[in-house]
Amino acid sequence: MARSRSGTRGRRGPRKPPRRPGNFTPGAVSVVDPSERGAIELPSTITVKELADLLGVNPADIIRELIKSGIFATINQLIDRDTASLVAEELGYEVAEANAVAATSDDEDGSGTPAEATKEVLFEEADDENLVARAPIVTVMGHVDHGKTSLLDAIRSTTVASGERGGITQHIGASEVTTKDGKRVVFLDTPGHEAFTSMRARGARVTDIAVIVVAADDGVMPQTLEAISHAKAAKVPLVIAMNKIDKPDSNPDRVRTELAEAGVVVEDYGGDTPLVPVSAKTRVGIDELLEMILLVADLQELKANPKREAVGTVIEAQLDKGRGPVATTVVQTGTLRVGDVVVAGNTFGKVKALETAAGTRVSKAGPASAVVVLGLADVPEAGDILRVVADEKVARAQVESRRNEQAAREGAGSSRATLEDLYRQIQAGQAKELRIILKADVSGSLGAITHALQQLDSDEVKINVLLEAAGDITDNDIMLATASNAIVVGFNTAITDTARRAAEAEGVDVRLYDIIYKLTDDIRAALGGLLEPEIVEVVEGRAEVRQIFRVGKSTVIAGCYVTDGRIVRHGGVRVYRGGKVVATDRIDSLRRFRDDVREVASNFECGIGLAGYNDLVEGDIIECFTSQTRSRVIG
Repeated sequence: MARSRSGTRGRRGPRKPPRRPGNFTPGAVSVVDPSERGAIELPSTITVKELADLLGVNPADIIRELIKSGIFATINQLIDRDTASLVAEELGYEVAEANAVAATSDDEDGSGTPAEATKEVLFEEADDENLVARAPIVTVMGHVDHGKTSLLDAIRSTTVASGERGGITQHIGASEVTTKDGKRVVFLDTPGHEAFTSMRARGARVTDIAVIVVAADDGVMPQTLEAISHAKAAKVPLVIAMNKIDKPDSNPDRVRTELAEAGVVVEDYGGDTPLVPVSAKTRVGIDELLEMILLVADLQELKANPKREAVGTVIEAQLDKGRGPVATTVVQTGTLRVGDVVVAGNTFGKVKALETAAGTRVSKAGPASAVVVLGLADVPEAGDILRVVADEKVARAQVESRRNEQAAREGAGSSRATLEDLYRQIQAGQAKELRIILKADVSGSLGAITHALQQLDSDEVKINVLLEAAGDITDNDIMLATASNAIVVGFNTAITDTARRAAEAEGVDVRLYDIIYKLTDDIRAALGGLLEPEIVEVVEGRAEVRQIFRVGKSTVIAGCYVTDGRIVRHGGVRVYRGGKVVATDRIDSLRRFRDDVREVASNFECGIGLAGYNDLVEGDIIECFTSQTRSRVIG
């Protein structure tokens, strides 16, 4: 975090007595006065509320100390042990040295922390002595029918693909492979990048490496581009598996060129992305692909602590008629054992049994293991974080608290990124980049818009275009925006109905433009905190001129009948004659009989006097409109 504990104790003055407001009642943790207790043991991660309960202070005091250190946290946000130690010592408590105490905090991502940060906090290890190398967790993605599952079939020497409808993956599966030299690799076979991003949207970042499968005879396709964009947004290393090289019409050079055009420069072309030619049919290149995956994993130095309580991610879950709720889970750190009490999303339970992907019962599962968990009370959702807790009482309290928080968030609305909020985030030091998903009618427009946006980068915030593609704004774009806390910008394109509903449900900011400078002006205004509310015209109603009355030499009053809506005094008007606008003016006087009125509703007669136009004739249509100021809205 922002500050380090090393060397701080010698420079700090005498401890201050802890703040203990009289109206504060600690939670479930019993509180002892600092003078009567020894050094406090802190887990590797703890929420602000749990730390407040442990110390017996108001959570606001914890948040205040964090702000002094430049850390902006909510009551349910996780902080690491070093940060918690500094806060505790500032409040007068002595903290024990780091040990192998396992994390007991419950919040998986309830604070709205971006998925990239969440993984680092959730799976941070406190004891270097117990860290051991773990197997990489690999997600396989790519365009439909490019051979994702067939490739895994060749790797696992199974017949998964032949048993699925149409040869297309119908669900998420997790499996483990042991190489010839005894090293393990965990593979996630997904229906596509949608499931990958759905898990990220829920705070999970289970993948260490993304293998993008590209058919050598088909090249880079739209879903390939989306898969690459989603993997890049998750900041996951890429390995390109160029499949079907055994086909006569395969064209490897075309694939490399199209990848370069998509921003993925392979090593053959001087880039840093590995590309391995393979054939799932003939098994050519399979060993080389596994070696490359292990090499990329070695560069990441993947480690975990098997001695702590387990933390993992639910990959898929369903209700089995014979066994009840079952959840396929990848354990990412710690060891999960039969009999452990676990919390997963909004449900909990005691682990009754663990099964491997092959159906074998096991008593425990260590880091980077894929197992089926039996014993949960309800079916969790894919992407839920599964973690071991002390007992069922703690599990029940955490689930109840989580449900209440979820209901409160839903009632309060979404906290997704919007241009209106960006300036405030910059001022608070929270926003470092504005993430944009860009869709346009044709690919030719994308380069010009991207170049224009890049010119708007500033020292305070950078613009990061996660995805640029031609076509309508779809559900996949909204899903990526949800997972990445991005806004969606469309140029000369439309948004599908399902995508619009998804955007409204998730609170994703979607903006449509037909002029480039308007697009860039909005982004520039947002970056400067100058985004002005827009002025919109609202048509209030229409009236038909039935009779003309002349008052004096120059004043004309039109006797009108309001055909729809309403006519309002001092509103703007357009005068239509023969379907064409002949004048634009404003209402100077509005009367019902002899009385001045503010408005006249539909199906009533009235007298209208305009401020400057006196050439009204019978049969004219007067359209009344007003200008209103409102904040920018989605779409």
